[in-house]
Amino acid sequence: MPPHALKRSTLLTLCACVLVAQSMVAAINLLIPQLGSSSLHPSSAEVLWTVDAYVIVFAGLLVPAGAVGDRYGRKGALLAGLALFAAGAATSALAASPAALIAGRGVSGAGAALITPATLSILVHLAGPERRAQALASWTLALGLGGMAGNLGGGLVGQYLSWRALFGAMVPLAALLALAVLVSTPRTARAPGGRPDPVGTLLLTAGLVAVLFGVIEGPGHGWTSPDILLAFAAGALLIALFTGHALRSPAPLFDPRVFRSPRLRATTLGMATGFFGLFALFFVNSQYLQEVKGYGPALTGVAIVPLIVGMALVPKLAARWSAHPRPVIGTGLALIGVGLLAASTAGPGTPYPLYACWLLVISAGTGLSMPALTLGVVAALPSRQAGLGSGLGTSAREIGAALGVAVAGTVLAGHGGLGTGMGPALRTVGAVVLAATVVVVAGLRDPAPGAERDMPTGPVPEETGAGPVR
Repeated sequence: MPPHALKRSTLLTLCACVLVAQSMVAAINLLIPQLGSSSLHPSSAEVLWTVDAYVIVFAGLLVPAGAVGDRYGRKGALLAGLALFAAGAATSALAASPAALIAGRGVSGAGAALITPATLSILVHLAGPERRAQALASWTLALGLGGMAGNLGGGLVGQYLSWRALFGAMVPLAALLALAVLVSTPRTARAPGGRPDPVGTLLLTAGLVAVLFGVIEGPGHGWTSPDILLAFAAGALLIALFTGHALRSPAPLFDPRVFRSPRLRATTLGMATGFFGLFALFFVNSQYLQEVKGYGPALTGVAIVPLIVGMALVPKLAARWSAHPRPVIGTGLALIGVGLLAASTAGPGTPYPLYACWLLVISAGTGLSMPALTLGVVAALPSRQAGLGSGLGTSAREIGAALGVAVAGTVLAGHGGLGTGMGPALRTVGAVVLAATVVVVAGLRDPAPGAERDMPTGPVPEETGAGPVR
């Protein structure tokens, strides 16, 4: 497949797939009150697991799912992901018990874990170097718009329809996207040496799931509770075991020595930092607009539209500056931090236009930094591992998002709720974002000659002709 094979129809289809997958992370948040009073009569813990199951499975499987696409075929992984996503949505829509609803969310999360890295790795292979920055800017925009669409769609459904309608709508939508993929998306050459690594996959997935469980459940259980400490300890042990296994294996899921690259470490930290700030804002924003400003669910969804503006317009500029990632990323992350500090001053009497200006600052920072960060993660690995790179980057995003919600929730609880806790929560998150920005920018300095000479590399299938098309 020649590098210039990316067509507009393919780009739109792949972006639509990742938008839909990302939208289901946020859409459920505005339906929590309706779910809690539904005929399923879920407990508060079951409502939380309905929200969290998707994120935990999604983020936990991203890295192995990306590697699976690289090894066995990216288009096939994308179609399998859409099928799983639809099956999970159907299960949730028809659920007769909270357990079935939670299981459906988990199945959909597994589908999303296949969809997200497959879409990005296909784009990387089809776009070619001259169009890659613009293609990744479009993909990053779709990812951000997915969060906005989820909030808007969840708000509209919460006000006018049943929660079952949200899941039911995903089934025909996934089917339409699968048809579009079949028609518009060519197959790409898979990576050579496609031997499975079931032990590594199990260790890494279990480790990430344990860490995510600790992060998500920490505010509710208490960060020093035995369950949370055990989850973090188990996660650290499993990830350490994965690292030891991968270093000894002749065909690991991925070689952990890729993190010797300062740029890869910096860009993954940057991904986590940006979504840490963004999802902390999402968590506080919906409560602020509904409980403090008195907006309904639908109006709340509309009121975050300013976040879309920067994400839609700024990535085009960021793509033009892709040759200068350090100032682009540093400025973008700094804008997110500054915007959060400004938003921390909001109160009952704050005019919405002023609050919207702060949202615009945050969205501009997101639109500026995320395309460059995405390109940085992908460029740090051989192109035959584009799916793995996407999985690493998206895992960093989801872990950062979970941490952002957890930190904001912990600070709110420590200050007695939203009324007195919103300002401290956003100031804490904003300060963390700015501090992490300094670390990210420092890591993006130009490496010394030969500093990454011993990075694991290999021939690229498109350049050598190796690797069958899948």
